This record gives sequence, structure tokens and C-alpha cells, in this order.
Amino acid sequence: MTDTDLFQPGTTAVRRDVHAGRVWTAMPQHVVDDTGGALTLAYWPGIESLAPTTWITATRTGDDVTRKQGLEDLAAGTWTLGRYRWEGTELLSHFLAGEWFSVHCFQDAATKEPLRWYVNFEKPYRRRPGVGIDTLDLCLDLVVAPDLSEHHWKDQDEYGQVRRLGLVDDHLHRQVELARGLAIAMLDDRAGPFAGGWPTWAPDASWPLPALPADAGAVC
Repeated sequence: MTDTDLFQPGTTAVRRDVHAGRVWTAMPQHVVDDTGGALTLAYWPGIESLAPTTWITATRTGDDVTRKQGLEDLAAGTWTLGRYRWEGTELLSHFLAGEWFSVHCFQDAATKEPLRWYVNFEKPYRRRPGVGIDTLDLCLDLVVAPDLSEHHWKDQDEYGQVRRLGLVDDHLHRQVELARGLAIAMLDDRAGPFAGGWPTWAPDASWPLPALPADAGAVC
């Protein structure tokens, strides 16, 4: 990888979920750092992104039936995208080259109170130089206390659903199982993003709000 392949701090990188050549989500984020091995992005209230309309509705209403329908739509290729504006929390996200998970720090946007570490299991990201990264959320998550003292698994029912729908086949499932073990080992060893403990950070007032490019939802 050359320096020209790296994202420059202060620029925008769009993190997208892509399935079957179609965009499932698109989130413009502020580049904090990029070493090639680890890409660190920031996301905060006011940023506008693209997501399936079922996910937007389920997030606003808490309707689990609509959320599950969204995964049915993903498997069938019948989803539609809508715009939503992020609220409430700030994220500092670490995307690790070649790994089947990313690590996120959620904090309250108003008080800066640490809320949780969030390990999101997903396909290893693919770089789109100068634009962003493409991956696919595999619907399994590990939630960790801010002080790393405890953790629990989240969305195992959703993961079972994507297994039944064939979105996660046996090959992908094996990769996820290996990634689960690696993530827990990284947590136990206080390695990778966990090495320094909870990061002290906040979006700088001088940072412009990352914006979606016009073609963010275009077919790949």
C-alpha cells in the first residue's frame, strides 16, 4: 500500500455496507488517522447518512417486526434507501485491515460520558481510494463496558435470522467464529484498540460536517 492509498486526516471517508452489488448503508465520516493497518473515523450528531427505510422506522419506533423485515428485504434484494440524521451519541471507530470486525467507542454527545465499546462483526473492508470503504455488517455484536470490566453478546437472534436466510453461509459463519475468538482475545489482552483504554476525544468545533457524495448510494 502506498501513501496515496491512505485517507488523509481531516478528509471524509464514506463507510458503506454493500450486498449483491447494491448499497445497504452509506455513512460519511471524518478521518482521524489512517496507518494502513488501522483506519480511525469519527461520527457525530448532525451527520446525514443513507440506510434502509425499514431500519430507519425500526430505530425511531423500536418495532422489532420492522427490523426483522429489513433483513428479509436484504436477502431478497428489495430494500429501499432513505436519509436519516444521527443524534445523541458520538462514535470513534477503528477499522482493522483484514479483520472480520471493527471496534467503536460510543459516548454521550452532550456530556461526553463513555457509554460502551461496540465490536461489530462484518466482512473485512475494501478500500475505495479517495472515497471510503465497503464492507457488510453480519448482524452480530459484542458490547463491552467502558472500563473493559465486562461484556455481553448482542443481536444473536438477528445473526440466527441471517444464517437462516442464507446471508451468512457456512464459510462466512466459520470466519465469524474465528473473529469472535480473536476479538475476545484482543479484549482480554488489552490489545489493538483496547490497548490504551477509553480514548479521551470529542469532535473538534473546526471540523466540517462530513457530507454524503451525490453517488453514495449508486450501484457498485
